[in-house]
Amino acid sequence: MTQQSTIDADHAARFPGPPAWARVGPPPTAPGIAFASGACLSMLDAALGDPVLAVPRTLLANTMALRAATAISRLEGRLARESDIRDAYHLTPPGEARGPDGELLALWRDAVRLGLSRSGWQDRLRVFAGPDHEPRIDGWLGDAQDHARANGPLAGCSRILRLVLSTDDRAERLACLLSDVVLARMLNWAHPLPISAQRLTRPGVRALIADGADGEIALQARLLDALRDTALLARDLAARAHALTTVAPRLRSKASVAAVDLFLAQDAIAPSTMLSPRIQGTNIPMTDRAARRFCSRLVELGVARELTGRSTFRLYGIGP
Repeated sequence: MTQQSTIDADHAARFPGPPAWARVGPPPTAPGIAFASGACLSMLDAALGDPVLAVPRTLLANTMALRAATAISRLEGRLARESDIRDAYHLTPPGEARGPDGELLALWRDAVRLGLSRSGWQDRLRVFAGPDHEPRIDGWLGDAQDHARANGPLAGCSRILRLVLSTDDRAERLACLLSDVVLARMLNWAHPLPISAQRLTRPGVRALIADGADGEIALQARLLDALRDTALLARDLAARAHALTTVAPRLRSKASVAAVDLFLAQDAIAPSTMLSPRIQGTNIPMTDRAARRFCSRLVELGVARELTGRSTFRLYGIGP
């Protein structure tokens, strides 16, 4: 094992991960899910707020946004691959239409920036819902949050998913976003994480609508699996971020600090547009050649990887 991989392993070992004993069924039951989800949510919430573990929250949210977009594409019958959706968003030139795949990812990236501690967040949800569902938003949220207080956060999530999808079984985007909002509100998170879409399936939607309370229990079991997935992803990204910040001083570039910060926030980096001619979000210049060289250097150091497998139109992300 190399010194770098030892550092990564030591950092990951400090992240508790989802408890192995916090499992349910089969068959899943409401008390079992409430117990297991309480353990997983407590661990995840503590880990996300731990400055020592330093989970890169923005990077986690953007990575999960891509996964949610892929899951929703599958539910809607388009079956776009994760790589297709990522390319449509990150490689479309500014000002040009991203197409349905790119717009779907843009939607979820906007969703994870919904500030639930700021005034007016409900208005943004109403705009997202559109005129057909806007009048129901407050009622759905109120019902689900009351149910969550009495029965646990995942019960609130499954309740609002059923309320929305029973009204419109093609409103998967809205249903999942509202479910994520309910979960975030119960945990006092400032922004939602796109957890609910990750394991939702078309048969699961049909069962949820047809079977009522039994369908909700089955869906909660899937949401519990999605929570575990989220915890494992958070642990993985925390270790990768730690590895990147450990080698950052060796980069010796004036722009390297800002470029590293971008890698710690974005799931994919296009050197020619996000690092050059200026590093995104800054006024720091970087030539196209320097941007490509910087990304190649991160790959050499084992803290980044090229995501597309192509020789041109490349994208880079954190991690080996």
